[in-house]
Amino acid sequence: MSQFANLDWAIVILYLLGSAAIGIWSRRYIKDMSDFVVAGRSLKSHLGIATMIGTELGLVTVMFAAEKGFTGGFAAFHIAVSAGIVCLVVGWSGFIVVPLRRMGVMTIPEFYERRFGRGVRILGGLLLAFSGILNMGMFLKAGSIFVVEVTGLEGTTIKWVMTALLGLVLFYTILGGMFSIVLTDYVQFVVLSFGLIATTLFAINELGWEHIVSGVEALKGAGGFDPIASEAFGLDYVIWMIFLGLVSCAIWQTAVMRACAARSVEDVKRIYAWSSIGFLIRFLVPNFLGLCALVYFTDNPGFFPEGLEGGGLKAMPRFLGILLPSGLLGLVVAGMLAAFMSTHDSYLLCWSSVLTQDVIAPLGGDRMSTASRLKLTRLLIFAIGIFLLTWSLWYELGQDLWDYMAITGAIYFTGAFALLVAGLYWKSASRAGAYLALLVGTSAVLGLKPVQKAIKANLGIEVEWDAEIIGISTVAASTLMMILGSLLFPDRATGESVDETGKGEVTA
Repeated sequence: MSQFANLDWAIVILYLLGSAAIGIWSRRYIKDMSDFVVAGRSLKSHLGIATMIGTELGLVTVMFAAEKGFTGGFAAFHIAVSAGIVCLVVGWSGFIVVPLRRMGVMTIPEFYERRFGRGVRILGGLLLAFSGILNMGMFLKAGSIFVVEVTGLEGTTIKWVMTALLGLVLFYTILGGMFSIVLTDYVQFVVLSFGLIATTLFAINELGWEHIVSGVEALKGAGGFDPIASEAFGLDYVIWMIFLGLVSCAIWQTAVMRACAARSVEDVKRIYAWSSIGFLIRFLVPNFLGLCALVYFTDNPGFFPEGLEGGGLKAMPRFLGILLPSGLLGLVVAGMLAAFMSTHDSYLLCWSSVLTQDVIAPLGGDRMSTASRLKLTRLLIFAIGIFLLTWSLWYELGQDLWDYMAITGAIYFTGAFALLVAGLYWKSASRAGAYLALLVGTSAVLGLKPVQKAIKANLGIEVEWDAEIIGISTVAASTLMMILGSLLFPDRATGESVDETGKGEVTA
């Protein structure tokens, strides 16, 4: 069925070996934690833009965005539009990210300590790392589904292939930290961009634009174009996507790391303004490929004998394996696997450095040496990799991949939103309010389908809450707790804060 041939394997293997070589070469630049975590704060605009888009345009992003296009049609484009517009607004205004860069922090929990105290930093760091590691728990599963469908590999072979890919990512991330990530992300960004453009043109040529539009209309009706009228989305889902657009660029640690690594405030704004195009395209193109797969397999059901219902994750890679000729298919798969690695490396570095810098070192009174921090961070990268390998094999997804990722991320970012906005722009925000907001934010875990099933099985309570309802409710509850906690339990002495102009001057 797939046209994946020896030429394609050669392209993929050569690319992966090149990534390993970059990891070895970049090790020479690592001297301390600043070099390892934020590349010595030396990112220029063009590298910052490429590495941010490279990280956020991961294989898992392509997979879940294609799944949304498959289930929602053109209406799924609202996710892309929301992400692009919000990122552009953040770039123009510097909202959240510019004050953080002015303060010179490496992680968001480091800001928590400066503003609210060490205890808040430790709790915030734990929640951030826990949420982030769970969030990337399905990356390997999404990657394995892609490789199986596009190449035809099956059984234990695919497990060994994915284990080897994860091992390669661990190898160059442990060696080179952010320097290796920036360099590999830049190459991956170029390869994947070319591959996605070529694939889109092939899909349009194969199906025809008019047939794609009429096919979605026949299958989805008006809901295939209007997210408000769509059974797959609705108004509450659109609101949730707008908020997630803010989260993905200004609150999620892997994106904020790029702001912290930029040379200057001007570079931060420039990176975000231009990256808005990438945040738009990273959803838009996979959405389109997903809906093309829907139309194609509706026309050719023999290629999808298991039925289209529930087949959203499999459809896009299977479509690519049929659509693309050998050679181009290898280049696209190399780009997709590059995207797989570019997301893993940044996330592994992010969560390991948060555990080191914001949890373990503060608990020990910040007496750890630079060498010890580097060793611990590298050890944690390896440990997280082992956890991911295990989690991806046994966790039952039970919902769309994108909704799983949004909810696992919400365990952290619903509380973080309240802490960042209040801490940066409201002088009366207090430590008590910060603790309450973080703790209430953990209730977002109720949006996971296996958790809802466990509640029903153990407590006999029927729980059928949609992820977007849980997410919006948790954001509102965390923000309310921050406000009430700060008003009822103000700090005895005014802590550090950032002026409300957004310029980032710290005031006592």
